[in-house]
Amino acid sequence: MASDPCSFSSFTRCVTRHLNLHLHVDFDRHVIRAKVELTVEALEDRFSALVTLRGPVLCFSLPANGSFIYCYEVFTVREGVTGTLDTRDLKIVSVSANGQAARFTMGPKHSFKGTPLDIKLPFDLSRGQHVIVEVTYETSPSASALQWLTPEQTAGKKQPYLFSQCQAHHCRSMIPCQDSPSVKHTYYAQVSVPKDLVAVMSAMRDGQEVDPQDNSRAVFRFRQPVPMPSYLIAIVVGALESRKIGPRTRVWSEEEFVDKAASEFSETENMLKTAEDLAGPYVWGQYDILVLPPSFPYGGMENPCLTFATPTLLAGDKSLSNVIAHEISHSWTGNLVTNQTWEHFWLNEGHTVYLERMIGRCLESEQFRQFKAMGGWKDLQDSVNTFGADNPLTNLVPNLQDVDPDDAFSSVPYEKGFALLYHLEELMGGPEVFMGFVKSYIQRFAYSSVTTDEWKNYLFTYFKDKVDILNKVDWNAWMFTPGMPPVKPQYDTTLADACITLAQKWVKAKDQDLSSFKESDVKTLSSHQIIEFLSLLLQEDPLPLTHVKKMQEVYDLNASMNSEIRFRWLRLCVRSRWEELVPLALKMATEQGRMKFTRPLFREVFNFEKHRDEAVSVFLAHRAAMHPVTAGLVSKDLKVETSKSTNL
Repeated sequence: MASDPCSFSSFTRCVTRHLNLHLHVDFDRHVIRAKVELTVEALEDRFSALVTLRGPVLCFSLPANGSFIYCYEVFTVREGVTGTLDTRDLKIVSVSANGQAARFTMGPKHSFKGTPLDIKLPFDLSRGQHVIVEVTYETSPSASALQWLTPEQTAGKKQPYLFSQCQAHHCRSMIPCQDSPSVKHTYYAQVSVPKDLVAVMSAMRDGQEVDPQDNSRAVFRFRQPVPMPSYLIAIVVGALESRKIGPRTRVWSEEEFVDKAASEFSETENMLKTAEDLAGPYVWGQYDILVLPPSFPYGGMENPCLTFATPTLLAGDKSLSNVIAHEISHSWTGNLVTNQTWEHFWLNEGHTVYLERMIGRCLESEQFRQFKAMGGWKDLQDSVNTFGADNPLTNLVPNLQDVDPDDAFSSVPYEKGFALLYHLEELMGGPEVFMGFVKSYIQRFAYSSVTTDEWKNYLFTYFKDKVDILNKVDWNAWMFTPGMPPVKPQYDTTLADACITLAQKWVKAKDQDLSSFKESDVKTLSSHQIIEFLSLLLQEDPLPLTHVKKMQEVYDLNASMNSEIRFRWLRLCVRSRWEELVPLALKMATEQGRMKFTRPLFREVFNFEKHRDEAVSVFLAHRAAMHPVTAGLVSKDLKVETSKSTNL
């Protein structure tokens, strides 16, 4: 197993098989007091220390003589094993192994990887033996995985709220662990919270009781019997309610949103069944959806048994259901078959977008799938433009040595990955043929973590009769070359033609032509098509201010509650220098925290020279209420210095 550049851990010597978590959520101090029991398996003989793999540092030798040695990068020790637990801003209280006290030291702190925790066991293990390493610890109030909300930041305004977001490398700020997608383990958890609140996790619910240590608190129990990587561990604590919307699905939210969410996601079981028909049995048991407060930084997060969803989906508009189709698809591609490191993130996201659009094909039409693929290509162009066409982070398989995975996040692994799979689909014989490969790939690598090479080797094995065609693919250009893909797919434009025609009419219109635009232009367009129409305009030079004002007059886009429409419309207006709409753009950037919306909106206002200072001042005023990942990335976008004292 290769090492992970985003982790201190070395996984060739020992691997975690199970976690047993005891979490005490303290809303007064914004910390979790915790104990974790890690069941660790030795992968080689004479294993007696978990120590770090890193640069020139002082490390334990193993106990023939008890001395220390200096090591550099990859090193070997005559007796024993190198490994580690990743941590970030954790206060470690004690460590034991099979009930015996164990010595531990903390290594030097790294800017984004955190601090390695070195543990010396009081005994040797043989290959295949297990040890239970127990770590008692406390999280930091600034833990990057956790966001603590005051009652005022919730819908109900009465109770506090906590949620986690561990992807990509933030679990280590909540749990000391081998924080790499290459390691999969089961977990059990007991969570103590104030008795008026409810806890849910990315696991099956396993009962609750009054906390035997404190009758003002309740303990919720959870079990996750399917092995999964640490980034999928998730917890939410708040004034939560749920509604049953299917035989294996409940929707969770604060009371104020729960009925609306139940209505919005009523088609979930149908999507699940469609995904099973395509990809095989759903192995996770329950599929619940939790709608988070507005500061959640992503559209969705595929935590097993409990998909997280942004409230920006609650627009009473089924056009946003593709987010849930995407998260459902992750139950197979991402959660069941996982990228071995974040350099291979496209294996998670490219396949998930492919499966999501195959679900759309089954529930809507092939034309609909083609239409969504066209939109994805534009999103890819947008990311490449933002990063720069020569930026190595636009490689499908980037080198993330010394790169924070959060900084690499974009639509590239999603849409460049999909484009490659769609190109291969066309070469191999169409959607039914290629979906057969995807299903077989899932079955072959289920419950494991894979690299791009393993995927490619299996592709050549599966299509062994078409190797001559596969050999003609420019793999280097697809995988390891920045910028747009070497091949642009020719998508069916049937559903896009009306959008293209209308967009071009606006682009070419002179002032005297504006009277020809009518409300009826968009009456027959679906929400998906209006989104596409605005996306096309965003690819053009900015429209004259007279044009966007006329567009508002006839289409009244300011009134749209669809977040995808509103986001694109406000970007368009700011680009055209419509000053009166700058406050609306900044309002959308701050009243929700989905990075897909917040970052581009702030960037648009920042690029409007007259309002640059306003963009910075509004960000600074709202930074404390933002998710730490969002705040950190927006501060980079706006070139704001990040104070070490802030929760970033």
